Amino acid sequence: MNKRWNKLCVSALACMALVVPLTACEGQLPTPAADTSTKVAPDLTEAQEKKIRLKILKTIDEADQAKNPDGYAAVMGGPQLDIRISQTTINQRGGGMSEYATIPKDIAQTVIPTDDGWPRSVFTITTTTEDQQSKRLLVFDQESAQQNYKLMAMARLFEGAKLPKFEIPTIGSQMGTAKDEKLVAAPADALAQYADVLQNGSKSQYASKFADDLLRQELASTTAKVQEGMQRNNGTQEQKFTAVPEQMWVMRAADGAGDLVVGRINGEWTRKAGDGRESWPASDDEKALFNSDKYTSTMKVTYVNVVALYIPLASSGEQITAVGADRQPVKVEAL
Repeated sequence: MNKRWNKLCVSALACMALVVPLTACEGQLPTPAADTSTKVAPDLTEAQEKKIRLKILKTIDEADQAKNPDGYAAVMGGPQLDIRISQTTINQRGGGMSEYATIPKDIAQTVIPTDDGWPRSVFTITTTTEDQQSKRLLVFDQESAQQNYKLMAMARLFEGAKLPKFEIPTIGSQMGTAKDEKLVAAPADALAQYADVLQNGSKSQYASKFADDLLRQELASTTAKVQEGMQRNNGTQEQKFTAVPEQMWVMRAADGAGDLVVGRINGEWTRKAGDGRESWPASDDEKALFNSDKYTSTMKVTYVNVVALYIPLASSGEQITAVGADRQPVKVEAL
């Protein structure tokens, strides 16, 4: 098998699945609860949430149109800032703006906290996009009273995903913590355990704690296809996933029924071509980010993954369920 065929083979096998599509119909949104026993009213109103959200989305849209990654920092942070800068860099270099970057302006539900301290977070679920992509779960966070809200994370909801119930906005929901108890796993632990499941699949010691989901299915399929191409020339691949608990947001469901957690998991995918061959980018996005024709036998691609996990009570007997995700390459290196 000649050198050119090897390059084409590995690239073709992976290019369709690297940025996990996750474009199926939206998950099921429960009817908000109306538990009048809650006594602490939220400081933020629905009208204020709308004003804040639309102002942020307007700034993002303006930066998108200008293809200016410097325009995002004022209204974005966390994993979403890194993802958007990557998407715009790809757009600058002729790759076009990802369809998965679309954020609808209309919403299906907003979850406003009763917490009166900082940082405080708002979880908002959009409608589907005009081309019927899934609803987006947005996390807006305000670090202090002196700072404005920023869009910190976005996950695209999976088909059939069932989110827990939350209080209606006028009553408000309670934010959770990384160490919330009486759950299948504390939020920080669940994020780290899910990262281990992404890395090790069914061999993970935590695999039984998690229901199967679309992100894991897509990653497993991609890995298997790439492995087929690598093996033909004695190549290897390795993926590492690391949870980032400092970039995690938690909202407690109504009636204490569990937590909805949105968090960041970093990924590194290292591919080594065998038999003296070169390792090439395996997708158009990777190629745009690499932006070079100087290849080596080893290529490392850094990914940012945003995952939304529903963690039920330990007494429920249920598994932790990923209800949405987003995945984007942000750096490509020849080692």
